[in-house]
Amino acid sequence: MLKVLALSLALSFSGAAFAKADCAAHPKSEWMKESDAKAQLEAQGYKIRKFKVDGNCYEIYGHDKDGKKVEIYYDTKTLAVVKSEVE
Repeated sequence: MLKVLALSLALSFSGAAFAKADCAAHPKSEWMKESDAKAQLEAQGYKIRKFKVDGNCYEIYGHDKDGKKVEIYYDTKTLAVVKSEVE
C-alpha cells in the first residue's frame, strides 16, 4: 500500500512540473495587451478556446490552423513561444 501511495505522489508531482513553463518575468507595464496578443495569434490561424495568464506567461488552449489541439505558453512581452504541446 505504501509503494502505491509513493508512486501516486511521484507521478502527480512529475505531471505538475511538466505542465509549467519558465517564462521571463517582465514588468506588467511591458506586457503586450491581452487583446493584441489574442489578435496576433488568431491572425496566425489559432482558434483560441481559452486564453489566460499563468505566472509570467500567456497560455492558450485551442486548435492550430490544421485543427490539432494545442496548449502553448508565450512570453508576455514578445509573444515568443516558450513551450508548446500539440496533439
